Order: sequence, then structure tokens, then C-alpha cells
Amino acid sequence: MAMFRSLVASAQQRQPAGGPAGGDSGLEAQYSCPICLEVYHRPVAIGSCGHTFCGECLQPCLQVPSPLCPLCRLPFDPKKVDKATHVEKQLSSYKAPCRGCSKKVTLAKMRVHISSCMKVQEQMANCPKFVPVVPTSQPIPSAIPNRSTFTCPYCGARNLDQQELVKHCVDNHRSDPNRVVCPICSAMPWGDPSYKSANFLQHLLHRHKFSYDTFVDYSIDEEAAFQAALALSLSEN
Repeated sequence: MAMFRSLVASAQQRQPAGGPAGGDSGLEAQYSCPICLEVYHRPVAIGSCGHTFCGECLQPCLQVPSPLCPLCRLPFDPKKVDKATHVEKQLSSYKAPCRGCSKKVTLAKMRVHISSCMKVQEQMANCPKFVPVVPTSQPIPSAIPNRSTFTCPYCGARNLDQQELVKHCVDNHRSDPNRVVCPICSAMPWGDPSYKSANFLQHLLHRHKFSYDTFVDYSIDEEAAFQAALALSLSEN
């Protein structure tokens, strides 16, 4: 899936304004959403990076405080996500062969066609079924905990990632003497949901300075500046 998304991104970047590159070959992939991997449906474009997605597919990203583009991971302003009218016009103009019956179909109608194409349905029916490589007796969890965003244990503020939780607690609760449970630790398999930290702010700074997915893009200078600012805030207390 990651490779397919990379190909879609490359196709979006290479595509000229006048028309599709390479004729009918790979045309469906050029106009496929990197999230659902189907032809765009009501496409929208992110203003800052220009990447295009189905409007419905991008909706979950717009519900978080600091959204990132699902493709390039750059931050963007949710107010600057607009309807991709130029893409909609191209979907109505270009035709591509169905991957099942090879009939040429307008891209705007490709989803409807594929859902009723018997050859595509046969291909899907013949896809190998998923079988675990090693049988396991472990029960399948009925509910997987959210380990991406957290709730402030002091005031209940929601949808904070690790960095936002640290900043929120320093700005709003650095004088709060209450012992609280760390929401990050308690969400982990090894976490104790009943353990209350004696000094929650220090716990955050020592145990949760950064999350793995942001560490790879976080420079040493930015980390040093961030820690210096936090230390200064705590010393003023």
C-alpha cells in the first residue's frame, strides 16, 4: 500500500496541466486517492502542498487540532482545503479501461462501473484470503486503545498529541499539586492505568519528550530550544 501511495504521489506531481501523462496507461492510478486507492470521489485539494484526496477520506484529518497531510506529512490549515474543481473536470473528460473487462469508462463513472463489473468481482473473489502465518491462541482485542491523541488528566481537554499535551500542561497546570495518571503510559500495553505520578510535569518531560513519528523530522536545535523553553517556564513557577 505504501508503494502504491508513492506511485500515486509521483503521478500527481508529474501530471501536466494540459492532460494526462502516458495516455490511457496508468490513467486510473493518476486519478486515484492515496487513502482509499480508488478513483477520486468529490476530490478536495490541500492548499499548502497541493495534494488531492477524496473529500470523505480527508475528513478524519480535519478533526484533529494540528492536521498533517496524509501523503507528505506537512502541516496544513484546514480552512485552506478547497474543492478540486479542475480534477473533477478531468474525471468527467478522461476515459480509462476497466481493470476487469477493459471497457473504456469515464473516470467519474469508474467506481460505479467497477461495482457492477462481473470480471472485477471475479478477480476480487479469487483474491487469497488472509491467514495468520503462525496460529495464535491470543484473543483478538475488541477495542484497540487510541495511542495517537490523549486527554489532559487535569482538565479533560481532548485530542492532544504528546507535544501538545506537554505544552498544555506546562501552560495551564504547572501549579496543580494533584497526583494524576499519565494518559500516555496508561494507553500502552505495559502501562498501569491506576498509577498516579507524584510530579506529572517532570514525568512528561523525562518520559515523553517526543513521539517516534515526529522525532525523525525533529532537528537537534529545535529539540534544544523546546526543552529550554519548558525549563524556563518551570523555573518561573
